[in-house]
Amino acid sequence: MTTKPKVLLIATLDTKATEAQFVRQTLESQGVDVIHLDASIRRSVTPGAEITPEQVAGAAGKTIQEVRDVKHEGRCQAVMIEGAIKSTLALHAATPISGVIAIGGSMGSTLGSAVMQALPYGLPKVLVSTMASGFTQPFVGAMDINMFNPVCDIAGLNSITREVFRNAAISVAAMAKAYTPKAASDKPVVLMGTLGTIDRCTVRIRKQLEDKGYEVLVFHTLGTGGQALDKLAAERDIVAVLETSVVEHNDFLNNGLCSAGPERSKAGLRKGVPVVFAPGNADFMVSGPIDMAERQFPGKRYHIHNRALTAVRTEAEELQKLANHLAGLVKTEAKGPVSVLVPLQGFSHHDSPEGYLHDTSLCPVFYDAVKAAMPSNVTVEKLDCHLNDEQFADAVVNEVLRLVGQSHTAAA
Repeated sequence: MTTKPKVLLIATLDTKATEAQFVRQTLESQGVDVIHLDASIRRSVTPGAEITPEQVAGAAGKTIQEVRDVKHEGRCQAVMIEGAIKSTLALHAATPISGVIAIGGSMGSTLGSAVMQALPYGLPKVLVSTMASGFTQPFVGAMDINMFNPVCDIAGLNSITREVFRNAAISVAAMAKAYTPKAASDKPVVLMGTLGTIDRCTVRIRKQLEDKGYEVLVFHTLGTGGQALDKLAAERDIVAVLETSVVEHNDFLNNGLCSAGPERSKAGLRKGVPVVFAPGNADFMVSGPIDMAERQFPGKRYHIHNRALTAVRTEAEELQKLANHLAGLVKTEAKGPVSVLVPLQGFSHHDSPEGYLHDTSLCPVFYDAVKAAMPSNVTVEKLDCHLNDEQFADAVVNEVLRLVGQSHTAAA
């Protein structure tokens, strides 16, 4: 007998019973089994879900009455999130699920996405959320979560929400039926950051490393990309991290749009694997439309990337601050070898003869600052070329291979 794939449905029956029932029926009509997790706080509904509010609270070490007695929605939800994650992981370990779908407003989306973020990459995840057309970063984070916008509030079924719920349920069912958990790569894994402005460099690095038998995972460093890189650096078996795009550090230090927060790059350094830094995209910070950029960074040089984003030229002060920040991370976090390679003819396409922010006088400023700030055991090398030149990419590859080889020798 063929076992149907199992999909976890996360919805609170105290407020979303009608919607949950519709989604369940749609999922079952698509040939999947449904396991419903109900993290309701206000009241328990019978007949209930397969995983009841009592069980969710119990997984967090509380009774549901103890949770309700707190009478603070944020604190109550924190307990239920903990219990929902533990319940889901226990379920997945005992009876693997092939997909998860959650529905809700800001509260339901917070709980549902927290559960999704605890599940493996690749496992299908669908979130129907009233937050889908707004500020989605807290819900998606660094995970592969698909969000559906219900358009109307999730308050019963109507001609619009019925179709959205149906489409979302069919999509997760289809993905679940095709889902096969993937084993970890049998190749040594390297993590690397990039943006289109340094694509010539990072594409060459990736292809050369792949030709030598490595798998290279490349991340778009606009905030969540760097966070995803760090998450995988902490969780996966990797052999090196190439921090070739540092715009997220610039934006953290200067309140730009693409900050990945104060933890950026710490995971790779703590891992103890070789980490190679290169100042890709150090030449700019990211702001919004040009009028916003002029208010946020007055008196700077600007490049209008598009109507939504403006690249703001970093000057000596920002580059020195960046150098000191990176050196501080290395001093406090690094458990393995670190190298820094600095090109002296430009840090990105914007900082090139074809770009709009080119200024070769600033490359030595960064080199001098990082050379002075880095610990003495860190290799800091300058190259008389542009970051997008083949010479620089080849130097990065050679340094990665050298450090990885040393690490393997030391381990043996």
